[in-house]
Amino acid sequence: MKTYELCAPLSEEDVIQLEVGDLVYISGPAFSCRSRLHRYVLDEGHKFPLPPGERNVLLHAGPIMKKNAESWDVISYMPTSSIRFEKWGALSVDQWKLRMIVGKTTMGEKTRQMMQKKKCVHVSPQCVSPNLWIDSISVEDVKLFDELGSIEATWCLRLGKLGPFVVDIDCKGNELFKKVNREVDKNRIAAMRMLNIPEDFEYTKLY
Repeated sequence: MKTYELCAPLSEEDVIQLEVGDLVYISGPAFSCRSRLHRYVLDEGHKFPLPPGERNVLLHAGPIMKKNAESWDVISYMPTSSIRFEKWGALSVDQWKLRMIVGKTTMGEKTRQMMQKKKCVHVSPQCVSPNLWIDSISVEDVKLFDELGSIEATWCLRLGKLGPFVVDIDCKGNELFKKVNREVDKNRIAAMRMLNIPEDFEYTKLY
């Protein structure tokens, strides 16, 4: 396991060196995105609000913002679960020219295949720390605020050593959570045998 400090926009060389389990800190421009932007652009056919590839780090998040006289402050930031967006994952990697997606959990098979093809990675937070990260994020601009609302808007952000995040899908097609799940299943079966619990055991249904 290695630790990297990367500066966006990310190059292909930046991401192909990453392997599952590596830790990453990210600086530079990024943008936020939730379900509504995916539907707005990829389902409804509206124009993507940024030049594709200009910001190639996508944050699956709806940050909480506070409006000041001439600027916005980040009040709270926490990545949301990326698997929620699997329907659009492969398309967003391809059409928006992404190099990194930051989100909780992981993504599905179609997105993994596109990440391997287009050289993009998925990284996950190691902890839940919505207010510890806000000093590492500043707002540069906001797109589609009127159309999507503050939580679902596309926030153009500037990151300052945001992290650490763990690489859970790399450019080689490896997936950290699948590896972890295999170990968990192996240990679970061994534990059940040690306790003489049958393999067809089912949990008690309360309702």
